[in-house]
Amino acid sequence: MHGYCWRKRRRCGRVGRPPKPIPVSSIISIERLDPLPKQVDEPIYLDIAELEALKMIELEKLTFEEAGEKLNISRNTVWRLVESGREKLVRAVIEGRPIIIMKE
Repeated sequence: MHGYCWRKRRRCGRVGRPPKPIPVSSIISIERLDPLPKQVDEPIYLDIAELEALKMIELEKLTFEEAGEKLNISRNTVWRLVESGREKLVRAVIEGRPIIIMKE
């Protein structure tokens, strides 16, 4: 693993557990993907942890359990990251929005 991504938890103002770092295997060199033609100016923000989970599940064909073990998180958290990432990517493609990869 090459780095860590600190997930920000939003608990509607309530105090929760501090965020747990998620190790990422590669540093992404791109920060933004722009569609041509651009239909909507408002971008979609994709977290690097979501991208890492999608890479493990979709490209490396790991199970949720295996990806969770590699990332040191539960399989449910992997599932939530993948679902969130898929929704954002599909929304960006369908609506013609730019994608910004958030590294922190």
